[in-house]
Amino acid sequence: MSERTILKLQLPTDPRWVKNVVESNIEEILTDHAYCEQKAATNAITIIIQNPNLSDLVQEMLALAQEELEHFKRVHDIILERGYVLGKERKDDYVRELAKGMKPGGGRIDQLIERLLFAAMIEARSCERFKVLSENINDAKLAEFYHELMVSEATHYAMFIRLAKKYAGDIDVDARWKEFLDFEAQLIQNYGKGETIHG
Repeated sequence: MSERTILKLQLPTDPRWVKNVVESNIEEILTDHAYCEQKAATNAITIIIQNPNLSDLVQEMLALAQEELEHFKRVHDIILERGYVLGKERKDDYVRELAKGMKPGGGRIDQLIERLLFAAMIEARSCERFKVLSENINDAKLAEFYHELMVSEATHYAMFIRLAKKYAGDIDVDARWKEFLDFEAQLIQNYGKGETIHG
């Protein structure tokens, strides 16, 4: 089963992105990736802050935040091993525009479901990008690293979807996810050419 079938993403990343952009901008890609991991940890903590009464959710987000920070450290270690220095944080235009796909308003549960699906989409696209990287990059160590992270991101994606369904109440998560996928399919057409994980 392909990652597109599992993740439901409608537009795949052109593998030429790796050869034409990534391999000549490894330092930029690694810096951006490090901040992606840091932001993922921050997002998990934000979900905790907004939903402290949901103890099961808090526990899962705590574990996720710890894992994402460990990934941040691993990327930073690779940066140091290669003689680079972590650069300044890059704006993630993809994530900023993806956030516009979240429905405003509603109650706390409505907003939780939107946040969980938003996070699931980022994990799904990151998983897809890591797969493309692992299969096309001419660097054995990075290929192995990104394959490992691809598996991790797929697990995170599944967790966010599972949690959305757990707390959804009367919300039709499958229907809402389909809407979000359609939104992302239009958005992603503008990306896949930059020296960032989502760029």
